[in-house]
Amino acid sequence: MALLAALIAARIVASEPSYSSAHGTKIVHYTLASSLLGRHLGEIAVVPPGGGKRPLLVLLHGRHDPSPLSWLIPSRSGPESMVSDSLLSALAGLGARAPVVVLLNGGGHSYFHDRRDGRWGSMLLKEAIPDAVGRFGTVPGKVAIGGISMGGYGALFAAGVAPSRFCAVGGHSPAVWLAGGDNAPGAFDNAEDFARHNLFAEAAAGRFDHIPVWIDVGSNDPFRVADTTLAAKLRQRGVEVTFHVWPGGHTESYWHAHMSEYLSFYAAALAAC
Repeated sequence: MALLAALIAARIVASEPSYSSAHGTKIVHYTLASSLLGRHLGEIAVVPPGGGKRPLLVLLHGRHDPSPLSWLIPSRSGPESMVSDSLLSALAGLGARAPVVVLLNGGGHSYFHDRRDGRWGSMLLKEAIPDAVGRFGTVPGKVAIGGISMGGYGALFAAGVAPSRFCAVGGHSPAVWLAGGDNAPGAFDNAEDFARHNLFAEAAAGRFDHIPVWIDVGSNDPFRVADTTLAAKLRQRGVEVTFHVWPGGHTESYWHAHMSEYLSFYAAALAAC
């Protein structure tokens, strides 16, 4: 927690700093100028020590709805919310297999898909990921993508759109709904938007047939039924799915507890890609 407190305090002082963590990793805050969205996005990279070309792991954050008191009580949201001692420790544990990790920005509740307020999905695939590959000199063609909650949905959808671009995809408590009427307010513009971005339709179309997939969810998570159903549908098609239901809910403590398993999955898939 002391490490995180130092990172947050320094972030307030300077808008684009880099840090060296206690684990030897370098944390880089940078800005992506997105022409597709017409705005600048704050991004974060976690670069492991040791030099040399590394594969790339893209991790997408969960939903954030700003509080009316956010101006008074700052909170860690967006990519910043993904920087944790559990992530840094898990990355350090991978040693030479550790990828460069980029924590990409999806706004408050874009769910990382193209919609009325912007081309968030196109930005991810056409701008943010290519920018990260070039910016950090990662190994071309060695990219994995995953995310938590909203980001888990976004990672799975992006991999379904462009499966040949990824070595693996993971959804950690992904925000998945069985029907459009079930989704959280603001997740999709309307029923047509939900239908255009339906993970079950992607699965039925065979979009995940040739990519390793990871899905996990807590035993008390409201997404458990939908996530379990999606994993079952993928397995019925013969997709290589790693699926876990672990004790816990839709909470940061649940994700922190399993960060090491997440990163081990991605590192193995990137090495085999």
